[in-house]
Amino acid sequence: MIEILPLQGIGEIAPGDDLGAILAAALPPARDGDVLVVTQKIVSKAEGRFVTLSDVVPGAEALRLAAITRKDPQLVELVLAEATDVLRAVPNVLITRHRLGLVMANSGIDRSNIGPGGSDRALLLPLDPDASAARISEAVGRPVVISDSFGRPWRYGVVNVAIGASGLPSLIDRRGDLDRDGRRLEVTQIALGDMIATAAGLAAGEGAEGIPAVLVRGCPLDGEASPASVLVRDLAEDLFQ
Repeated sequence: MIEILPLQGIGEIAPGDDLGAILAAALPPARDGDVLVVTQKIVSKAEGRFVTLSDVVPGAEALRLAAITRKDPQLVELVLAEATDVLRAVPNVLITRHRLGLVMANSGIDRSNIGPGGSDRALLLPLDPDASAARISEAVGRPVVISDSFGRPWRYGVVNVAIGASGLPSLIDRRGDLDRDGRRLEVTQIALGDMIATAAGLAAGEGAEGIPAVLVRGCPLDGEASPASVLVRDLAEDLFQ
């Protein structure tokens, strides 16, 4: 049976905090099938991924896109610095391909729930979320997923997905297996990392819940471990260009 257990008492994370030690202290004793899901936000905070917006000087392209999207030009400059491509720019929407290959709004840059410092700060994604997950996994002694909120084409709302992972098969390839009727599966690949991240999102929430880490217990983890980067579709296979 799958259990979703929010971790309590973690508190506000600051740059330089030993996040692995903090999470290890909040966890119950380990069981088989445990996966710790950690929100991107506290990973970025611990890694000091803050930027002061007033220090950012927007260039010509940022000013142009800011006029189109009605966004802060300094924020847009940060978005461009983290992106390899701008995929959509319309009023109130700026969709980019992040340097990690992730297609997301505003290059994943966040300004909500980022703690003291006021509205002049923004928070970037971790430099290497899979490496961050590996460090946390070593500290807590169980598999780890780093989650973030994503929108989806043609559907309203956000869900949590895995942007970093360690110690679990992020993607399970079932192609070639047989279904109950003996038919061979041709396209079935299971995004286990994303599924676990979304399950944890039921407990973590998206607003003022204050639950930055969740233990998902009882997960089937058969298969070779793979990082979350394997979930990013290769640009040559982009179906929506």
